[in-house]
Amino acid sequence: MRAPGHPALAAFGTTIFAEMSALALEHDAINLGQGFPDTDGPAEVLDAAISAIRGGRNQYPPGTGVSELLDAIAAHQQRFYGVVVDPGAEVLVTVGATEAIAATILALVSPGDEVVTFEPYYDSYAATIALAGGVRRTSVLRFPEFAVDEASLRAAFSARTRLVLLNTPHNPTGKVFTRAEIELICTLAREFDAWVVTDEVYEHLTFDEVEHVHVASLTGMWERTLTISSAGKTFSTTGWKVGWVVGPAPAVAAVRGVKQFLTYVGSGPFQPAVAHGLALPDAAYQDLASSLQGKRDLLVAGLRDVGLPVAIPEGTYFVIADAAALGGEDALSWCRELPSRIGVVGVPVSVFCDDKAAAASLVRFAFCKRDEVLHAAVERLSRLR
Repeated sequence: MRAPGHPALAAFGTTIFAEMSALALEHDAINLGQGFPDTDGPAEVLDAAISAIRGGRNQYPPGTGVSELLDAIAAHQQRFYGVVVDPGAEVLVTVGATEAIAATILALVSPGDEVVTFEPYYDSYAATIALAGGVRRTSVLRFPEFAVDEASLRAAFSARTRLVLLNTPHNPTGKVFTRAEIELICTLAREFDAWVVTDEVYEHLTFDEVEHVHVASLTGMWERTLTISSAGKTFSTTGWKVGWVVGPAPAVAAVRGVKQFLTYVGSGPFQPAVAHGLALPDAAYQDLASSLQGKRDLLVAGLRDVGLPVAIPEGTYFVIADAAALGGEDALSWCRELPSRIGVVGVPVSVFCDDKAAAASLVRFAFCKRDEVLHAAVERLSRLR
């Protein structure tokens, strides 16, 4: 009898997030590994969820999403990016962005199709491409600038390229792709007749007035772009798992055709709450980004003080440090030892790479934590000096 398990996933095993969070619990360590806040989001959004639960919104929602959320997502796209969207045909609500990514790749990629992405990449990208039978082609973003290398990116494209999977702001590096870099990606997508799938879950979490470029708003890109985002990062409600896909109606319909056989529907009472959140004033969005920028600065300064070179992130929840300065030339082993050694958890960046050597000593730390937790983590890290 053949062993259970999908052969395409044999190389992936347990996610690094599960492994490191388990070590955090085992050693009562400060968890700067997994990217979730340790405080709740806006009270009015939480209250809207409680109201929906008490109001009986606890059964299956419609397959595409509740109408008020579909309308709110469409209004959000026009408000922030000037993109006019039909909520009835060009928006699909998913169980978080991870499902949106999986359903989109499974809908668009056939065995042998090539998918271009950047590494380091979010770990679900590689696994889902493998499940679809696709071939992963990558272009490396190198510490500390993480700039796009045009020659490397062009070499990743071929006649078999089906889509480009772009994450901006970028996890794990904190990079926000520049307009020039995105224009290059779009030029290559048009040249090779490829879809662009954008993972924009950190779209509202950029710092220092760095611009987030929304690909679907660029000239000639709406018809070949599927945009993915979610409420989890924007409203600090990562456990609610409310995401969405926006794009041309035929492509969204294809994604919906896959999604219906994954979760069917989900997150019922949280959907109207997210609709409420998306309508919050600009100040609410700005306050969250400003608060995170302060936490970024706190952790960056602390990591530098203990002797770790860092790349200053322009967005997201994360900062990348080079652990070689403190004996972490092999960051994977270093991170596995850190919880028991000093009580801090980070994530080795090499697990998000095909080119392991390019990130061998790099570690991702999350700064979406209370200030006192970040101070305590830095104090523990200082023991490594």
